[in-house]
Amino acid sequence: MICSGNSERQVKAIARDIEDELDKKEIGPRSREGIDQGRWVLLDYGDVIVHIFTAAEREYYSLDKLWAGAQTLLVVQ
Repeated sequence: MICSGNSERQVKAIARDIEDELDKKEIGPRSREGIDQGRWVLLDYGDVIVHIFTAAEREYYSLDKLWAGAQTLLVVQ
């Protein structure tokens, strides 16, 4: 999953909300990176990897291009 927030604060909030909701279902990440900086947060749930970027980081790393051939399941604007 690749998504973005409008600021570092929003990126952190999105990550916290995902973790909180999955914690309610007793699903914890295998690992997490970048939560302190908030520019690119990675949450590894095994079969699902969540990337949360600021707009600048998302554009710079271009993971969307890397995964361009993958099936899109949901687009939320």
